[in-house]
Amino acid sequence: MGRIRTLWELSFWLACQVGYIKPFDAKRIPAYGYGHFPNVITAIEFERLANASGPTGGKIKLADGTEPKAVGIIHCVGSRDENYNEYCSRVCCMYSLKFAHLIKEKTNADVYDFYIDMRCFGKGYEEFYHRLLHEGTKIIRGRVSDITDMAMTEQEEGKLIIRVEDTLLGTVRRIPVDMVILATGLEPGLDHNQLAKIFNISCSQDTFFLERHPKLAPVSTFSDGIFLAGACQAPRDIPDTVAQAGGSAAEALALADKGSFALEPVTAQIDEDLCSGCQICVGLCPFNAITYDKEKGFSVVNDALCKGCGTCVAACPSGASQQKHFRDVQIFAEIEGLLFAE
Repeated sequence: MGRIRTLWELSFWLACQVGYIKPFDAKRIPAYGYGHFPNVITAIEFERLANASGPTGGKIKLADGTEPKAVGIIHCVGSRDENYNEYCSRVCCMYSLKFAHLIKEKTNADVYDFYIDMRCFGKGYEEFYHRLLHEGTKIIRGRVSDITDMAMTEQEEGKLIIRVEDTLLGTVRRIPVDMVILATGLEPGLDHNQLAKIFNISCSQDTFFLERHPKLAPVSTFSDGIFLAGACQAPRDIPDTVAQAGGSAAEALALADKGSFALEPVTAQIDEDLCSGCQICVGLCPFNAITYDKEKGFSVVNDALCKGCGTCVAACPSGASQQKHFRDVQIFAEIEGLLFAE
């Protein structure tokens, strides 16, 4: 990838190295022409182009070395789309607005910003959005359908034509530009499910790691001692990632400071005499708390790992697996007590 020189590039690169996130592959949307038109580039490519240590010394240039006169920025590429990823990637709106500001600052080009909904949720973000309006950025509400080089007028000759339905005007527009920047969203890495199996972490519907509770335990997982921070849980920007990392560090320090921890009193227990060695419980245990002892010929429960979920108890065909304090004889006795109580 070459040398990394900006904070945005560094944070994105680190997240990609550990397999948490990866940029959406813009080639999956062939209508946008990425890989076909040389002047259709992704957000990370423009970030590199606009950097002072980049290949053009920070000058915004087209593939032929000339300065663009019109630039289009397309939001939500691969995000908020039922065909790809339905969730919001959170970072696209603000870095797209930053790109518009950089283009206005370094060139005299007209900037067209195509968005679905402008989500400026952070501190000072809304003010930055209004600042761009005063700078002359043309912000158009509507999803871009395709990008083509087929001109219909003399004005469109040699240009990239962005076709978009302007939902505020209620009409389809053709806007000629020299450069298109695709604000690609974020999605989980390919090895996300493998990491989830290694650390015994649950994944949400969009395959990001799932927290124990969104409000009461936002950085904890269902595996004790493993905490979440940043883009492994959901797409996040730098301030949110830093804040959540601080929360995870505090939880880890609090756990280490105790020196000891209490075990779950309600755990499973396997009767050695009844166990047939079928090993059904071994494969079903979500906490990897059950192992099979080949020498003795029965399964064994690790009390330190067992959380008493009862999965093995319900699945055991021989009835060898029972839950402490909730054995069948105890439950039946409670039922009889309720039915025959005077």
